[in-house]
Amino acid sequence: MPGDDLIRLRVAITAFFALDGFVFAGWVVRIPAVKEQTGASPGALGLALLGVSAGAVVTMMLTGRLCRRFGSHPVTVVCAVLLSLSVALPPLTHSALALGAVLLIFGAAFGGINVAFNSAAVDLVAALRRPVMSSFHAAFSLGGMIGAGLGSLVAGSLSATRHLLGITVIGLLVTALAGRTLLRHAPPAPPEGLPAAADGAPAGLNGPRDRAGGDGRSDGDGRSGTRGLVVTFGLIALCTAYGEGALADWGALHLEEDLNASPGVAAIGYSCFALAMTVGRLTGTTLLERLGRTRVLVAGGATATAGMLLGSLAPSVWATLLGFAITGLGLANIFPVAIERAGALAGPDGVATASTLGYLGMLLGPPTIGFLAEWHSLPAALTSVAALAAFASAIAFATRHTASK
Repeated sequence: MPGDDLIRLRVAITAFFALDGFVFAGWVVRIPAVKEQTGASPGALGLALLGVSAGAVVTMMLTGRLCRRFGSHPVTVVCAVLLSLSVALPPLTHSALALGAVLLIFGAAFGGINVAFNSAAVDLVAALRRPVMSSFHAAFSLGGMIGAGLGSLVAGSLSATRHLLGITVIGLLVTALAGRTLLRHAPPAPPEGLPAAADGAPAGLNGPRDRAGGDGRSDGDGRSGTRGLVVTFGLIALCTAYGEGALADWGALHLEEDLNASPGVAAIGYSCFALAMTVGRLTGTTLLERLGRTRVLVAGGATATAGMLLGSLAPSVWATLLGFAITGLGLANIFPVAIERAGALAGPDGVATASTLGYLGMLLGPPTIGFLAEWHSLPAALTSVAALAAFASAIAFATRHTASK
């Protein structure tokens, strides 16, 4: 594929990553308003928020198959339309049960688009032959920062209904513009001399060598090793997605209810987290090229552990915001590396498997933190994010000789 077409594809895929973060952040900063509207308790809200992750996990494996059949580009566009439309539904509900039902639809679109555009990005990473996956996820974080910042500005003057309806309009416009490029171009083939994975998908950087003893062949042991590595990366993604979901769903409530922050300041909490992740991911390619995947994964998990302990236990708003930012820096490159490696090893099925495991962390996170908050306190519940970040770091270190170079 010509270089200009690769650039156009990179811009279009980046736009969808940014849109996903923008839409998701627009929703999460209005959670306190929707909670008040529905009158849900922390436990009931946790179960309602379960709808997002449940819908995502249920559709992810299906999306992997759809990408193989129809291509990742058309599936990305369709899921973007559904995501943009469904984000307007939560403020129209008046009970935790109804909220959970519409969040199931929102989650299905969210999970579908994540598998689809990550699969498209893996193909492009293989064609470019550089570890640029973090740059796509930086766009997601940047979109989240902008969405959270906008939510902070309009929280006191605009109802949640009007705010999220405006996000729907923006989402449809971005989809119409960026979707034209994706629909005009097929996913790029791997460059000449780069082997393909067992299912015909591009293997990507270090793909078949990591999974099949260095010769690119995929015998029975190689396929078993591939599955094991995909699951390993999925577990790492699970631990970090748990943290991202926790801060998205509970960060504003922690600031507002435990530290008496105003709604506007509470919304800034996710902005700090998203900004730090954006910075970390923008530098991710350089870090990966200089340090390698293992060091980035291990150091990132350790940094996130320290940051979340500060963010959950600090007695002041500003120390908590600093902790959220440090957590964002630590988690920044862990999830992108895990998804890229799984996709390089097994194509869309690898992306779907690792993403499903990853978003299982988001599935477990909201209700777990909600129930822990009722049993003890929300600050104590948030320390579970630090524990899982440390576990991700330990997994990456323990599998350093087989899972990463």
